[in-house]
Amino acid sequence: MQRDIVEKGAIIQRDRKTYAITPHLPAGLATPEQLEQIAAVARRFGAHLKLSSAQRVVIIGLAEADIDAAWADLQGMGRARPFGPCVRSIKICPGTDFCKRGQQDSVALGLQLDQRFQAKELPWKLKMSVSGCMNDCAEACIKDIALLGTPRGWHLQIGGNGGAAPRLSQRLLEHIPSETEALAAVERLIDWFAAQNRKCRIGKLLEEVGLDELRKVALGEAPAPFPSC
Repeated sequence: MQRDIVEKGAIIQRDRKTYAITPHLPAGLATPEQLEQIAAVARRFGAHLKLSSAQRVVIIGLAEADIDAAWADLQGMGRARPFGPCVRSIKICPGTDFCKRGQQDSVALGLQLDQRFQAKELPWKLKMSVSGCMNDCAEACIKDIALLGTPRGWHLQIGGNGGAAPRLSQRLLEHIPSETEALAAVERLIDWFAAQNRKCRIGKLLEEVGLDELRKVALGEAPAPFPSC
């Protein structure tokens, strides 16, 4: 039964009776119509709404019997993956679309990352972000993989995470000149992470292999063999 609930994109709550679901809003962007749909579902089923740190709107307090009906009312919205071993949300800042300080288009790049990687199955969880300038409003400092806009392109950061054993991310590449090259570097890192088949954050692997080896991965060069466990 619990597996069926997970497949419906629902998470049991503290009371062990009600559930939460999370509609997928790519890169945290939503139309007024989508917000109205979400509000209508919460109102219909007597649920609460919570804005999450991952730029999502979580519908909290659904009865198990109402989960399918709630998703049916959220027409056209996918199911986010706020749990499990996969690529979680791609967090973005307002970028050049909405912020006077933006130096690169974090919205466009964040949406491309979302389209390619959101919910991709992995051995362990992986979080990403895109900030349009070095003020880093999307918190690249604590993301597994992140991009930071500069006047000359993108910095690529790796290895950050929060949690019980927090790490700050480290600079892997500087001034990547195009979105295409930045996306390719991120894809190589995700593929490498998947291939290791390790149940840990990518920052732990960075500690084991070193920044220089992961830089080779990002650039498409052959890294040294991974040390045996």
